[in-house]
Amino acid sequence: MSKEDKCCCGPVVSTGCCTETSSSCCGSHPDAQKSIVIDFLYIDLSVCERCQRTGSTLDEAIEDVKKILEAAGYDIKVNYVHVQTEEQAEELGFISSPTIRISGRDIQMDVKETLCESCGDLCGEDIDCRVWIYEGKEYTVPPKPMIVNAILGSIYGNNSAQDSQKNSKTEVPPNLKKIFSKVKR
Repeated sequence: MSKEDKCCCGPVVSTGCCTETSSSCCGSHPDAQKSIVIDFLYIDLSVCERCQRTGSTLDEAIEDVKKILEAAGYDIKVNYVHVQTEEQAEELGFISSPTIRISGRDIQMDVKETLCESCGDLCGEDIDCRVWIYEGKEYTVPPKPMIVNAILGSIYGNNSAQDSQKNSKTEVPPNLKKIFSKVKR
């Protein structure tokens, strides 16, 4: 078999994978690698305990589901996004810190916040950060099962109703504006 007879998913097959007539390599080919994109958006990892612990819990949850996702043909891409300005927050549709999005969707669309002492220390004012509601209880850090369920649900759940909930450019809430005005990066 020559070099031209191969593609990223093996030999060129009659389905049109990797031929001159295909618009993209592999596309819907059964052996093609699928991707799941997870975004972790945060204000601060040096002081904010909620952001630090949420990042750690996210990393643990990803490690727990990684083998399952890879066995199912998924590639996991994680973006750690340090939101540093009001303009960046507006562009990202960032409305509360920390935020975890899977395929562009916040894992918890309803935002609730409480006083975050470590962020208050960071900027010298009372600042509220996100709290997570899971199985009827409130947490300052999302429980690992919440994240695992969100990841698996994004792949195996019915997401058609949730597709309209993807975050887009939005006005930055006053709480975040206060942080950005006090903490110059």
